[in-house]
Amino acid sequence: MITVYIRYILDPTKLPEFEQYGRQWLPLVAKYGGQHHGYFLPGEGANNVALALFTFESLAAYEDYRLRSQQDPACQAAFRYADDTRCILSYERSFFRPVFPAAVPASWGEQ
Repeated sequence: MITVYIRYILDPTKLPEFEQYGRQWLPLVAKYGGQHHGYFLPGEGANNVALALFTFESLAAYEDYRLRSQQDPACQAAFRYADDTRCILSYERSFFRPVFPAAVPASWGEQ
């Protein structure tokens, strides 16, 4: 399993446009086998940083999604929307593998 982390630097005057961009991608990631965990818009603190997290079963599955999304008209429209609105100034992408808890001993639940 691989989780993709994207950190966006945004034009802070175009947060509504970025939110619309994110809403376009939520179903598109699922269309190609990923699980989107959402976009996270600025709240407190920096007003120009947003995050996205989504998971694929493997790096190979993610790479397949990347190739197929380049040919998908809805994905192309989402890319164009970001370009046209200039809501994204830059972004960086990182890949993580999750660590899940081991089975918790029954005695840990006792108080």
